[in-house]
Amino acid sequence: MKKLCLLLTIALLLACLAACTPKDNDLSGQPQATSTTKDLSHLPTPEPYPPLATTAKPVIYLYPASTTDVCVTLDYDGELTCTYPAYADGWNVTAHPDGTLHDASGMTYNYLYWEGVTDAEYDFSTGFCVSGEDTAAFLEDAHEKLGLTRREANEFIVYWLPLMEANPYNLIAFQTDAYTDHAELSVTPAPDTLIRVFMAWQPLDAAVDIAPQTLDAPAREGFTVVEWGGAQVGTGAEK
Repeated sequence: MKKLCLLLTIALLLACLAACTPKDNDLSGQPQATSTTKDLSHLPTPEPYPPLATTAKPVIYLYPASTTDVCVTLDYDGELTCTYPAYADGWNVTAHPDGTLHDASGMTYNYLYWEGVTDAEYDFSTGFCVSGEDTAAFLEDAHEKLGLTRREANEFIVYWLPLMEANPYNLIAFQTDAYTDHAELSVTPAPDTLIRVFMAWQPLDAAVDIAPQTLDAPAREGFTVVEWGGAQVGTGAEK
């Protein structure tokens, strides 16, 4: 009788355990996960916005014949992204013959600096195709013809050369109206000599033929204003 009661008790316990066990458990005793990830492969990939050309590091030097208060304004067909000193309605500085500039607070500057983005198109109808390893020598020669001093050319080259010398080739075109029409510069008092050097360039994987540009510059006389800058256009697949 005692054995029969024990067997009935064990059977009852086993029946209770079976009734309480979840039916969809895996062998580890953990409930199986249900995937909630949606298949989005049928949706179109968004197209990226086309990049704007960056007008990089134009700097403006002022060399008056004597210490002069100068106002410089820029009418730029684009968006200014950085200026130094800060550009409000223009730059107002005291300029010295050696190019040193002071603002109203007494801060000293070597030049006026600005950057921006624009959708302006640059002119590559003439220019130069230069191997990356020859870029430094090319720029030194070109800047002498374009009227830059050794100091100005040096500051231009150390800014751009790291981006250019490792490329197989660089397509280079110095801009005139294609740049100045989109970035009009006004200086008061008016300078006797204005030199604006702006280089548009593209990295290339292979050499291309292009009609060469003629490079020249006015003689530096009296109050002289010099600006240089540049823009990289394309990533290597374009001419």
